Amino acid sequence: MNTMQAAAPEGAAAETEVRQFVTFMVGDEVFAVDMTPVQEIIRVPEVVKVPLAPATLDGLANLRGKVLPIISLRRVFGYGERGWDDATRAVVIDLGQPLGFVVDKVASVVGVDVRQIEDAAGISASVRSDLVSGLLKNVGGHAMVMVLDFARLIAGEFARAVNGNGGTSLQTGGAELAEAEEDEHSDELQLVSFDVAGQEYAVPIEDVQEIVQTPEQIVQVPHALPHVLGIMLLRSRLLPLVALRRMFALPDRPADEQSRIVVVSCGGSAVGLVTDSVNEVLRVARSAVDAVPPLLAREPGMADVTQICRLDGGNRLVSIVSAGEMFRQPSIKDALQAAAQMNDSSSNEGLDATEVDADDEEQLVVFRLGREEFGVPIGSVQEIVRVPEALTHVPRAPDFVEGVINLRGSVLPVIDLRRRLGLESAERCDRQRIMVFLIDGVCTGFIVDSVAEVLKVERRAIEPAPRLSDEQSLLLARMANLEKQKRMVQLLEPQHLVARGELAALTALGQ
Repeated sequence: MNTMQAAAPEGAAAETEVRQFVTFMVGDEVFAVDMTPVQEIIRVPEVVKVPLAPATLDGLANLRGKVLPIISLRRVFGYGERGWDDATRAVVIDLGQPLGFVVDKVASVVGVDVRQIEDAAGISASVRSDLVSGLLKNVGGHAMVMVLDFARLIAGEFARAVNGNGGTSLQTGGAELAEAEEDEHSDELQLVSFDVAGQEYAVPIEDVQEIVQTPEQIVQVPHALPHVLGIMLLRSRLLPLVALRRMFALPDRPADEQSRIVVVSCGGSAVGLVTDSVNEVLRVARSAVDAVPPLLAREPGMADVTQICRLDGGNRLVSIVSAGEMFRQPSIKDALQAAAQMNDSSSNEGLDATEVDADDEEQLVVFRLGREEFGVPIGSVQEIVRVPEALTHVPRAPDFVEGVINLRGSVLPVIDLRRRLGLESAERCDRQRIMVFLIDGVCTGFIVDSVAEVLKVERRAIEPAPRLSDEQSLLLARMANLEKQKRMVQLLEPQHLVARGELAALTALGQ
């Protein structure tokens, strides 16, 4: 595959060196690349779009567990867009870091005597001549083939990708920020709210282990009470599921794409609560939380609801479910015992039931912008609230501010995260949420398309993202590469969402 030496008398090797080239087509032109750095040629994999990256980047793909940037040569050369078809391939070239270059068609592999390579100076072609290092004539059935200088192309377009990854120093920024602010908000509760049959409930965020989508398969537990829905497999462990509709004596409803499992833990055990949808992460004053009146506490299903939170001047009531009370239910204890026995049985049979130390995991809030998934450390999220019907526009507010909202008496500036990341705008809809971050002491809300889940990810699955631009490497320095789930979640660093010079303008809005 590498440089080949033709049989020749000693002393004449340099004159008769034969090198192999991969030839391929982009548009109407035929190109070649020296075979030496070509790692492989693959069908173009699915990609994850990366905001703030060069326009020539199609996205990032997972190639056998490794993150592979995929680059459009059509865009590099300014050709019109064309959909991928059966002939489209990605030529993976490793000049420090593997990069995949999308070509319309791979033609052949040819051996060329170096004496056949002509100087490209003065070439007249429809492509960037500065990227052409030589010409091959009458090779592989083509009158002229242009040899591309990929080292120069990469240095111009993706120098940072080749010069190494970085940004790992940002890994714990969000968690540290949250820890620093914890004492300041100790008179507040942070709650994850969700809907069940049109009613709003919540659990304290410290009891929430993660929030996941409803699995396709749920294993029934024999002789269990109706509200114990069954058991699901969650990252190699069996998790009992509790149907809150049944527990609260409400009519059943099939799960849909909005349904979520809120995994709550207590005393080392975990149970999944089946909800209709997850709404928000709320930060509420303890003074706005009351104990459930004794008369209501005797109602069916209300034993696990110990407090009620008053919001919006008492117009919005949220019932707070106690994980401790729930885990004391005999039916929940039975389900936990059944799951433990099945876990033990799986372990004895040598099945994959590996325990993961909590310190080896990172808890993320995952949200979506378009089709792509992004995540932030859960400790960096102050709140997640609904987008009001109308944002209040403030005269002379900075252009990057979408408007402001009243968040429990405080003015909260709101920024559209799509605009901040250079993505196309989207119409307002019910699924959008405002994620609130504390950035250098300034609470700021960012509109996202939807909040998907709270996810625990093993730290070994989190790796530095390829550095594609200065801004991207600062904002999206890491990514969770979940190969088994065929997912790549780009991790956002909230503290870099607002430039230091912009913070003063945001502070002024809140005064």
